[in-house]
Amino acid sequence: MTRLTPIEANQASPALQRGLQKGHLKFKNAPNFLQVMANSPAALRAYILADGALVCGQLTPQQREQIALTVAEINDSSYSLSAHYDTGKNLGLTHDEMQLARKANANDPKTDAILHFTRSVVLQRGHISDADFRAVRQAGGTSAQIIEIIGNIALNIFSNYFNSVAQTEADFPLLQPHTDLPRSRVHLAPSDGRVVTPLATRTPLPPLPGLLNSGRPERKVMP
Repeated sequence: MTRLTPIEANQASPALQRGLQKGHLKFKNAPNFLQVMANSPAALRAYILADGALVCGQLTPQQREQIALTVAEINDSSYSLSAHYDTGKNLGLTHDEMQLARKANANDPKTDAILHFTRSVVLQRGHISDADFRAVRQAGGTSAQIIEIIGNIALNIFSNYFNSVAQTEADFPLLQPHTDLPRSRVHLAPSDGRVVTPLATRTPLPPLPGLLNSGRPERKVMP
């Protein structure tokens, strides 16, 4: 059972609605974790703005999802792992590619180096070796990309820890750490009398910038 109660649509303040609009979302369609995070409009705004900024970076959407899978697996975050597995499929990543990412590996040499670097940063809490840094450089990682890897790690650690503490109710097919495939539906028995719709019958969630986005937003060229 979730430890933090999601905010209902009729409880969302105008400021909160505006914050979601920055992520091109309507509150009622937002994933569960954002509805729970909405208990703190400041935290929700911080998440959406950071995620939206990183979407515009040099890492591809697929690389961002592979980083997210690596971090979620390390942190044993079932909600985040489920969400990013679902997103990865929408971005065209295969099951095998996502299984590799969960182990910080990839078929593409540069992405493989990015994921090894990601694992080192997370496990060593930033205190990586010179060899770790050289490896991602030698694979073609630019200064901007290295900084963005760290930014994506930080954002994913925030969402991993948040969902683990909140025990956010899964609204994606549930993928547990160290298991191969997600369950097709989640059986829930809430103690508060709510009626929970099985995942198989729910309306698919709309894209989110970054977390659930199938591509990059259009860049505006400033005069």
